[in-house]
Amino acid sequence: MTAYEYRVVPAPKRGVKERGLKTGEDRYAHALQGTINEMGAKGWEYLRAETLPCEERQGFRGRSTVYHSVLVFRRGAAAQPAATPVAAEPMAQPQAPGLSASRSETPAAARPVASGREAQEIPDRPAPPVTADRGE
Repeated sequence: MTAYEYRVVPAPKRGVKERGLKTGEDRYAHALQGTINEMGAKGWEYLRAETLPCEERQGFRGRSTVYHSVLVFRRGAAAQPAATPVAAEPMAQPQAPGLSASRSETPAAARPVASGREAQEIPDRPAPPVTADRGE
């Protein structure tokens, strides 16, 4: 069975002016053709056009449903190479007691990878100075 990957792009909203194109219908068809040809040059096969509902915010608390036109493309998924077994690395040998850090404890476990927000290096801000209340 062939596996596919899909790409969905917004359909053009307006036609493109071009010499010899008089009507809005011709201009829009030209813009659509340009988008399809551009994706085809990148290896994507045009599949279909869809108009789908999307709920969006309107005003402070309101919501409304708007419809977006999108173009759906597909291409065959790249065959993933078979997983090759990787030899396990030898376990680290415990260090001699005199060569470890200042404490004789074992080192702490490695910290998991931080999320994008935690990875940002934001310096800690010092606490604001405390002033005595002069309520005389």
